[in-house]
Amino acid sequence: MILKRLSIILLLIFSSTSFAFGEEVNNNEHQINFFTGNFDFSDDKQKAILVGFQHQNENLNRDTFLGNVSPITGGFVTENSAAYIYTGIEWNVDMGGLTFTPSFAPGLYHEGDGKDLGHVLEFKSEVQLSYAASDKTSFGVSYNHVSNASLGDKNPGANSYMFNFIRNF
Repeated sequence: MILKRLSIILLLIFSSTSFAFGEEVNNNEHQINFFTGNFDFSDDKQKAILVGFQHQNENLNRDTFLGNVSPITGGFVTENSAAYIYTGIEWNVDMGGLTFTPSFAPGLYHEGDGKDLGHVLEFKSEVQLSYAASDKTSFGVSYNHVSNASLGDKNPGANSYMFNFIRNF
């Protein structure tokens, strides 16, 4: 029920216009990525549906020899009440009509009734491929691995895939 409510709230945010308090917001200054998918799909006993969001501020991006680098902040929650919040960086590599986006983000994990990943500090490595349907909207697919880099007594990791709805505003 919580996941359904969170999904509805996030969809309402995405469907809002580009006006805030009667003033026009600069185009494409911020990017919100709403995603849903399957947490730890490779473990039949622990897999769970997840929903999440990620924010990127385009004003903080930098062009480098690795592509366009920018900070990200986000989080997700699973149907088993596991939660992960993170902040890190992503690279946006324009490939014509597609954008390839690898990212890395350390974060804090709470297992809830979900999988014990072995430590509160976890690291998320992700790759995403997205298609720009318009200058403000993209759709993508992504895969990530969350692991504690052997900081804890155990390090089972979790592999997830997601479907992404990306909105620039």
